[in-house]
Amino acid sequence: MKSKVLAPALILFLGLFLYLWFHAGARKKSGAENRQAAQEAALNQALMSANPRATAMIASNFAVPPQTAYYTQPTKPPAVAAGRPTPLEFTNLEPAIVLENMRHAIHDFGAMFGGNPVGTNPEITDALRGKNPKHINFLNPEAGMRINASGELIDPWGTPYFFHQLSGTDMEIHSAGPDRIMWTSDDLVISE
Repeated sequence: MKSKVLAPALILFLGLFLYLWFHAGARKKSGAENRQAAQEAALNQALMSANPRATAMIASNFAVPPQTAYYTQPTKPPAVAAGRPTPLEFTNLEPAIVLENMRHAIHDFGAMFGGNPVGTNPEITDALRGKNPKHINFLNPEAGMRINASGELIDPWGTPYFFHQLSGTDMEIHSAGPDRIMWTSDDLVISE
């Protein structure tokens, strides 16, 4: 007998609880909406009764400033004939990272062709740029590898690298460093 009375009472209690729960939530929501509407009405009233000079001052504080070009992006070099890579541009990478990237490019060349490129800086640059049997460009502008107008690979300070051939597979890459004078204490050197 108790179970017959208890089950409907429990269902009735649960239904009443859910009704009150949702009804209270709806009242809270409408209260929040009323507060939002009251705030917007007060703001509109304040703006309507504001001094025109104050309104103009507020508007000028939020106006878009004039667009003055303090920095202009350097123009890209003109297009060159097909097959010839364009000169590389300035990099913001750390000089040691750029030198390491140069080492990787020479290593990749050596791994593909069984030995490092040989010759002067312009000859090595040409070999890395695509004057090789497979016409592969090993120089990556995003890696900070740049070429000057003379066709030489240059360090981040604009000085041509010195490639010292130790053997067919071993090479030292010298950067003159920030003083731009080769063979001083601030030179950067890495071996391949």
